Amino acid sequence: MKRPSPWRYLWTAPDIRRKLLITVLLLVIYRFVTHIPVPGVDRDVMEAIFASGGAGANLLNIINLISGGTVRNFSILAMGVYPYITAQIIVQLLVPIIPAWQRRMEDDPREGRKWMERTTYILTIPMAALNAFGQINIFSSLGGAQVIPNFSLVNNFLPSFTVLAVMTGGTMFAIWLGELISEYGIRNQGLSLIIFAGIISQMPSSYAQVLANEATRWPALISLVIITVLTIFVIVFVQQGRRNVPVLYPGRRVGNRMSMPVKGTLPLMVNMAGMIPLIFGQAILSFPAIIASFFVASETEWVANFAAGTQALFGGTGNGYWIIYFFMVVLFAFFYTDVLFAQQNYGENLKRAGAQIPGVKPGKQTQEYLTRVLRRITLPGAVFLGVVAILPWLASQLIPALGTATSGGGGNFLINASGLLIVVGVVRDTFFNIDAELKLHGYEESLLVR
Repeated sequence: MKRPSPWRYLWTAPDIRRKLLITVLLLVIYRFVTHIPVPGVDRDVMEAIFASGGAGANLLNIINLISGGTVRNFSILAMGVYPYITAQIIVQLLVPIIPAWQRRMEDDPREGRKWMERTTYILTIPMAALNAFGQINIFSSLGGAQVIPNFSLVNNFLPSFTVLAVMTGGTMFAIWLGELISEYGIRNQGLSLIIFAGIISQMPSSYAQVLANEATRWPALISLVIITVLTIFVIVFVQQGRRNVPVLYPGRRVGNRMSMPVKGTLPLMVNMAGMIPLIFGQAILSFPAIIASFFVASETEWVANFAAGTQALFGGTGNGYWIIYFFMVVLFAFFYTDVLFAQQNYGENLKRAGAQIPGVKPGKQTQEYLTRVLRRITLPGAVFLGVVAILPWLASQLIPALGTATSGGGGNFLINASGLLIVVGVVRDTFFNIDAELKLHGYEESLLVR
């Protein structure tokens, strides 16, 4: 007798069906809102930037792909949820540095996590406002005209402040939708699905733009498909990579006898940091360009020239940006993994459980040993993330057809490995989440091929 497909359980189980419908509804609402433009935006200037075909346009096309087309529309959701992610990373990195924050987390971890969430939300607001201000100034400098006419906090304060407030509110609205998905829809996947939906929505138009160029249509399409498939394979391979450290857990007492120690493993992932180094590296590199945008119109010549050069370098208009971006991602992958692993404190946790790594003393020495192992296996993961970050630029340099397939250059379609990394990760996590929900409701068949 043929066994029924497990997919039917997605609709049969009322709770799972309700969560899926809520998730889809909230994502549809998000996609509708992405088409609402910022008040007063000059669409002709935006189209001129994307049609220029320069390196700056190439970077904006990459950001536009990850944002789900909101940048090109200059939507109120143009910044997406990235200010929140950046604020979250900053708070995580500051916890071990500031003793008072660290004590707060150690004294009551549950209340500490709630405090971290509140602090992250508060920090997101100035981060989003600063990001919006810098985004407007950078786009205006690339387009040769103001994206928002008469935008000036000095000479035209109220309308300009309204624009910043609307863009900041758009970011907070996207975060709120993500929280609703995590609470009432697919658990703990809200923000990831928000980003995922934006990337997926751009795929049809990306392939259409490749096919629209008759001169490079087939070479670009074939190259695109091959590189995309290879990239997905490498992403899955690296994301699944881990080092299983052997651990001996204490045996159980049965009556007057003690059972033998239980052998187990502690998996250390090759890429523990995930997408965080790419997001934070991009945020850090965009910060000098945002600061420089304040001084581009300076009356002092050398200040204006220095600001213009800084904006050109860190605004993605040259090859130097991609080289710096690669090293930033690699270094930050090591740094963030170290901070994250130190916070988990496996050495003390294993000691409390009575577990031990063979040949290594428990406690501090165990933590040091695991840190050394993790740093060695993090090297290929960090280099992998660095290559993922600059793959659009590499592809356009190595394969000319990809660089001329569209007016936006190699970053204008699904060659963006950063987007693929998000898509693959979200699909994988969502499958695991649904699989866990099915088992929780008594369905033993798995959605995943074991």
